[in-house]
Amino acid sequence: MKISDVKATILKYTYENGIADAQNYFSTRCAVIVQVYTDEGIIGLGESACFGGPPETTKFVIENELKPIILGQDPTNIQRIWQRMFDRTRQHGRGGLIFAAMGGIDIALWDILGKKAGLPVYKLLGGYTDYVIPYASSGFYSKGKDTKAIAAECRSYFELGFKYAKIKIGRNPEVLMTPLYNMAFTEECRYSLEEDLERTAACCAVAKEYGARIMVDANNNWNTFTAVQMGKKLQEMGVYWIEEPLHLDNIDGSAELAAALDMPVAGYESEIGLYRFREFIERRAIDIVQPDCVWSGGITECCRIAKLAQAHNLPCNPHVFSSGVSLAANLHFLASLPNGGLFEMDRNVYPLRDELLTEKIDIAPDGFVYVPQGPGLGIELNMETFTYYSKN
Repeated sequence: MKISDVKATILKYTYENGIADAQNYFSTRCAVIVQVYTDEGIIGLGESACFGGPPETTKFVIENELKPIILGQDPTNIQRIWQRMFDRTRQHGRGGLIFAAMGGIDIALWDILGKKAGLPVYKLLGGYTDYVIPYASSGFYSKGKDTKAIAAECRSYFELGFKYAKIKIGRNPEVLMTPLYNMAFTEECRYSLEEDLERTAACCAVAKEYGARIMVDANNNWNTFTAVQMGKKLQEMGVYWIEEPLHLDNIDGSAELAAALDMPVAGYESEIGLYRFREFIERRAIDIVQPDCVWSGGITECCRIAKLAQAHNLPCNPHVFSSGVSLAANLHFLASLPNGGLFEMDRNVYPLRDELLTEKIDIAPDGFVYVPQGPGLGIELNMETFTYYSKN
C-alpha cells in the first residue's frame, strides 16, 4: 500500500456572540481536516490545529511541503514517515506550524492502519480502557455573561452527568507583563482578579451541590507572583487544578508555582513536542501533562510525551478544543494510556464538533464517554456538514 494523495480542507464557523479566554477572542473558529489517500482506496482522516494563525498557512504546509515528502510511502510505516517529515523540515520546523501540520497527517495514518487491520486506533496503541471520564470544558468569557450566568452554565453540565467542569480565568489587564495588550480585541471581556475569584467561587459553590469539582484555566496570562497569590486563594476554594497559568517560556516560574501549591498545575497544551515537554516534566514544572494530538505532532509524538510523563509518575490528560475529528483522535490516544486522566469535552456551541461526524461523540447516561469501536478512528464525516462549512 502506498500514499497517493494528501488533501487539507478548511472549515469555518462564525459566532453570533464571540467567546474569549485570557488572551484570545474568538469571533470565528476554524478546523483543518486532513485526508490521506492510498492506492488501495483506504482514506485516512485527521486534523491539524490552526490556533494562533490563519488556517490557510496550515493547509499550504500540508499540501505543498509535507505531501511531497510522503507521497509513495507505505502509510503503515508511521514512525518512519513521522521522522521523515521532522528531519526534512528541521531548519524551519521543530514546533509550531510544522508540528500542527504533521499532526493531521499522523492521525490520518493511524486511521489508515486501523482500517487496514480492522481494529480501533486505541487497540493498535496497546489499549487500556474502553471508556473515559469526561469533564465539561467551557466557562469562556463573553458579552453579558456575569457571575450568575457562568454558575448557571456549570450547573447545566452537572445536570447532564459531568462530575468536573473547567472555566476560564486570567483575562486581567492589571497583571504586570500580561501579553493581553498585544493580542487582538484586547478591550473585550476584561475582568479583574477579584471578579475572577468571584466567578470561580460561585461555580465551586454549585459544584459542591453535586459532589463535583471545578478546574480553572488562565491561558498563559499571569506572571509568577500573581499565579502564586491567586493559586493559594483558588485552592482554598477547592479548585481541582489550575491550567496554563504562566507564559510557556517561564518554566522556572511554573516549577516555583507547582512547589508552592497543594493544587495541581496542569499544562501546557500550547507547548509543542517531546523535547519541550521534557523540560516541564523533568523540572517538575507541571503535575498534569496536557499535549494535544492535533497541535503537538499527532498521536505518535503525544504517545512519546505520555510515556515520558509515566516515567515521572505523572498523569496525561490531552487538551481537546477543535472539531469532532480532534475529539476522536485524542479520545483514542487517552484510552490507550495507563497514566491517562480526564477527557476534555468542549461545551461551547460548535457545529464542527457536534455535527461533523455521522455519530456524535458525547457523554453517555452513565457519565462516561465510550471509545468508538469501528476500525481506525471509528468515525465518518457528515458530508453535508463538511461541505456547508468548507472554505476552500
